[in-house]
Amino acid sequence: MYAMGRAKEIKVKVIPSKIANQFVKKNHYSGKVVNLSNLHFGCFLDNKLHGVMSFGPPMDKRNVLNLVETKSIGINKKWNEMLELNRMAFNDYLPRNSESRCISIAIKLIKKNAPQIKWLLSYSDATQCGDGTIYRASGFKLTQINKNGTIYKLANGDIVAKRGDSKYNFEGAKALKGFQNRYIYLIDKSCKLNVNEIPFNEIDNFGAGMYKGEKITFKERNRAQQ
Repeated sequence: MYAMGRAKEIKVKVIPSKIANQFVKKNHYSGKVVNLSNLHFGCFLDNKLHGVMSFGPPMDKRNVLNLVETKSIGINKKWNEMLELNRMAFNDYLPRNSESRCISIAIKLIKKNAPQIKWLLSYSDATQCGDGTIYRASGFKLTQINKNGTIYKLANGDIVAKRGDSKYNFEGAKALKGFQNRYIYLIDKSCKLNVNEIPFNEIDNFGAGMYKGEKITFKERNRAQQ
């Protein structure tokens, strides 16, 4: 059942990690949580949880700190100024486009209650899920389109990310072809990107378009909405 036309009734508030992680495991396409997540927002409608957004420090710390220029001095202070939105999971009960509204509310809550946070980082998985439609609708800037060389399907069928300290057995694993797009949101508008902002139509030029796990271009999506 869809709650059509009721997006303004959605309530967003901080929830415990146990509740957030249970929801993410059930509703996120990966079925996995990010252990570094330490700030979780729940999205409620009709007094029930229908969405979760999980934030935390980035996994790839060394390579992301200098993506944004702030006025602060000192590496420790800079680490306190950013978060990665590393999991978003919503079920089908919420109205269409509720995700961007929920992100907007979460950003306002972060700005009010954690004013030291200057910017947000997130990635869209255009190998398995989507190219970042929600981020674009929420005012994020596209700053990277990369061929994804880290996601593998193991011999047992599990799909995991391959890293240097991986605990998985990659013998017989198959690399999944696709892309990963990097998005940045500047909460503090006095901050500046240290990388180029990429026009959204470049996603099509790279062949990186994807929506709900299906390869599709912007043009095809626009035609479908007409």
